[in-house]
Amino acid sequence: MEKLGPGDPPQIGAYRLLARLGAGGMGDVYLARSDRGRTVAVKLVRRELAAQDEFRARFRQEVRAARQVGGFWTAPVLDADTEAEVPWVATGYVAGPSLQQVVGHDHGALPERSVRILAAGLSHALQDIHAAGIVHRDLKPSNVLVTIDGPRVIDFGIARALESVDETGLTRTGSLIGSPGFMAPEQVRGDRITPACDVFCLGSVLAYAATGRLPFGSLESGAHAVMFRIAQDEPDLEGVPEGVAELVRDCLRKAPEARPSLDVILERTGAEDTVSGGRSRDPWLPSALVAQLGRHAVRLLDAEDPVPAPAPVGPAEGGAPSAPAAGKAAPAAAPGPASSGAASPQAPARPGPAS
Repeated sequence: MEKLGPGDPPQIGAYRLLARLGAGGMGDVYLARSDRGRTVAVKLVRRELAAQDEFRARFRQEVRAARQVGGFWTAPVLDADTEAEVPWVATGYVAGPSLQQVVGHDHGALPERSVRILAAGLSHALQDIHAAGIVHRDLKPSNVLVTIDGPRVIDFGIARALESVDETGLTRTGSLIGSPGFMAPEQVRGDRITPACDVFCLGSVLAYAATGRLPFGSLESGAHAVMFRIAQDEPDLEGVPEGVAELVRDCLRKAPEARPSLDVILERTGAEDTVSGGRSRDPWLPSALVAQLGRHAVRLLDAEDPVPAPAPVGPAEGGAPSAPAAGKAAPAAAPGPASSGAASPQAPARPGPAS
């Protein structure tokens, strides 16, 4: 988490912003709190995307679909304003780092048992997403959050709103999906996308979790080279534990119809009795990672509302009234986005539906 900067809005909809969580192809993501005290993640769309009618229509459609995703293994969409000057969407906040952070920076490759339970949790999440009529298409380590109870999937369905806003094709799509190392062959070729696309991406995520490496090579060789290998070459699964290697290989079959279904994957993980109700019954992570997650939760509990700047002192007598303190609306202010700088992407501070 990072402190809010001068260009960040103090509030979006009914949510008071606490900190900046990051940024992506769609916009900025903030840690926020509702007026009832619920902690959420709010994604504020980039202003240049909001100005495009086609993007706004797709965003509206995808948010509507994402609201229908149920289950325990995803971060639910709680609230949104797709008609705001700068649209936004609020999801449940998951108190845990991304799988990319865990494997790439904090801990390294996960043991076989953790990878099995990761596979089971992600399969449950994809079942819930597919049941809502959505293909994620963007399953990658940065979209998988790691908690003590199990993995959680974020950004399902919403990334599709970005696909048609630019006519430059592969370059634009690659920047939106994130790492080309986690695309399916049919995405690379521009073929029809089905739920089997997410199974391929699942295989790539599991290979990364088990080895810390991409199964089709490092992006240092170039994104186009990696995508060529995804479409043409067999994956490099050296280092994947023997107990899960065959499952990962089957998920990475080139032909969508040759990949196992999510039910079959769940059965082959052997974790169906361990993972249920949105959690793993037994500890599923190494002890060092459990300790890190505990520290992460403490940081969240310590997060406080930013202290508003003091109001300027008004003239002694007969002068104009002093300006309201930052974060407080003037009594006679007209509705509309509050201003926090000329370049600030500000959303209207009107409350949305109750979370």
